[in-house]
Amino acid sequence: MAQLTDQLTGKVAVITGAARGQGEAEARLFVARGAKVVITDLLEEEGEKVAADLGDAAVFVRHDVSSPDDWNRVVTAALDAFGRIDVLVNNAAIYWTKAFQDETLEGLDKIFKVNFQGVFLGMQAVLPTMKAQRSGSIVNISSQSGLEGLPSHSAYGATKWAVRGLSKTVSLEVGEHGVRINSVYPGVIDTPMIAKVGVERGEGKFPAVPLRRVAAPEEVAETVAFLASDAASYMTGAELVVDGGMTAGAVPATGRY
Repeated sequence: MAQLTDQLTGKVAVITGAARGQGEAEARLFVARGAKVVITDLLEEEGEKVAADLGDAAVFVRHDVSSPDDWNRVVTAALDAFGRIDVLVNNAAIYWTKAFQDETLEGLDKIFKVNFQGVFLGMQAVLPTMKAQRSGSIVNISSQSGLEGLPSHSAYGATKWAVRGLSKTVSLEVGEHGVRINSVYPGVIDTPMIAKVGVERGEGKFPAVPLRRVAAPEEVAETVAFLASDAASYMTGAELVVDGGMTAGAVPATGRY
């Protein structure tokens, strides 16, 4: 049985939104587990730095996930650099909270272009290669707000519910080609994207979470790496929740039942 240190040996992964935060944690873990990675993001300086840190195992491509042309460039760059695409992690997203009545059509369009259209286009872009290989793993990052309603998350939550439905639907169409599509549902994760929420790592720092803490991005990365690996070879259309128990139910004020 392969050890975790070579869990992804020989695989090539495209990871969007990987210049920082959760995507960066995924890229670093993938390389540590033996993969080659294509890091994509609009944050050029940060993305180039991550790729440089990872050396010959990584390349960076500036990438607007809502652009079909940019997706074509990413696929071409991956194939030119590493010859194949085994994994796509649709991680890139934008986030804000706003009362439903205050949300705008412009805001809804902006967030859907990144959080949903980006996932849609990404799967369309890599599937021809994966089908030709007769293998591939796509991991779509949804959210706790893609499993339950959260106040002030109307636009963001709608995109993440959409990612959930798309993942399941497309998994039914591509399974016969050896391609797996699964989705991950993070809860409160300490990343720059939600920094304005004021999260703080440490035991007891977030009492609304059953585990009483905020997660590090590396904890989500471990789940993504598992789904990308052959250890998950009979999993498709599945949902893995990494939320410290938030979707299990309400937490009593005392922490006890």
